[in-house]
Amino acid sequence: MTGLHDRAAETKAVPTDGELGAAFSDFMGAFEVFKETNDRRLGDLEKRSSADVVTLEKLDRVDQALDAHKARVDELVLKARRPAIGGDAAAVRSGVTLEHKAAFEAYVRAGRDHDLKGLETKALTAASDDAGYLVPEEVDREIGRRLAQISPIRGISGVRQISGTGYKKPFATSGPAAGWVGETDARPETAAPVLRELVFPTMELYAMPAATATLLDDAAIDIGQWLAEEIDQAFAEQEGAAFVTGDGDKKPTGFLAYDTVAESAWAWEKLGYLATGVDAAFPAADPGDVLIDLVYALKAGYRQNASFVMNRRTQAAVRRMKDGDDTYLWQPPAVPGGTASLMNFAVVEAEDMPDMAADAMAIAFGDFRRGYLIVDRMGVRVLRDPYSAKPYILFYTTKRVGGGVQDFDAIKLLKFGES
Repeated sequence: MTGLHDRAAETKAVPTDGELGAAFSDFMGAFEVFKETNDRRLGDLEKRSSADVVTLEKLDRVDQALDAHKARVDELVLKARRPAIGGDAAAVRSGVTLEHKAAFEAYVRAGRDHDLKGLETKALTAASDDAGYLVPEEVDREIGRRLAQISPIRGISGVRQISGTGYKKPFATSGPAAGWVGETDARPETAAPVLRELVFPTMELYAMPAATATLLDDAAIDIGQWLAEEIDQAFAEQEGAAFVTGDGDKKPTGFLAYDTVAESAWAWEKLGYLATGVDAAFPAADPGDVLIDLVYALKAGYRQNASFVMNRRTQAAVRRMKDGDDTYLWQPPAVPGGTASLMNFAVVEAEDMPDMAADAMAIAFGDFRRGYLIVDRMGVRVLRDPYSAKPYILFYTTKRVGGGVQDFDAIKLLKFGES
């Protein structure tokens, strides 16, 4: 269990430019070693149709080192981007915000909820169906900002905040009839559009960080900062899995949970896919061609903001591919905090994507901002529990979130199968 002092020390340890620069240099150095080793593997294949075992083992080690260096850079970038909660000048000037923050701290540290209850009653934010109390606005905002940085699908998807229990989005299954007429021709009455609804209910997501009473008494600890840091990773991990594979039962519906169909037979409410033609693998000859086909399966209007989504094991396989000009299709980020690219499109690493198994949809490509919608109910709530795990005090923290595909033509999948 992580202590508050440990978390506070971690928060203060903001990485320097030198640390970040050194980590990024290590990453780029590892990529150069990777290219050299992979070039040797490709040369072996051309000469004798099989790669040297020692070369393959080294390539696997370099792959792992490359992933480790990238993870280190991402960690340092995330820490560097974390401002102290309460540093927003407008929020500090707001008497209501400061009053709420003071009342929330009194509740978290000592369990005194009288002032907090009065503030929520006055603001009409108390709800009978939600336990606990709302966190201060700047803490809520910081939690949302961090989730967008560390939750891969949230970072590229459309996000809408609501105040109710769900969101309904109407769409037209057929538009009004239209046509060309002459200046004096009769104008026939057009048919009315047929409308349907996409429904995105919100489900409860929870985390339960713990602390000791002694540490809560320490005035040097920023309670809001600690709470945000304790729950952001837990929320991000649960969200990440749900947005990819969630079945819609007490969780959002992930984009891989929808029905799929071959792109040639695509229909609304289904996601189209292309097949690699080989079970659990890319084709042996010109493997990059299937990625090009996947890109151009997406309409031009969606390609401008499109991203590839895959896990790190699939990315390791893609990283070894070259085009006809002997250039690697996968390229590392140009700066710390940037994203890798594949054929000039961003690569988003989502560990909840499936591996390259038979008939697995291991790669997604599309404009997720238009294709996938995340619905957040406003407000994160905290319920203090000093009884269930003595001597520790638990903080049952909840938020309500939903999600699902909103445009079925904006996301395409690559199936690792024969058809």
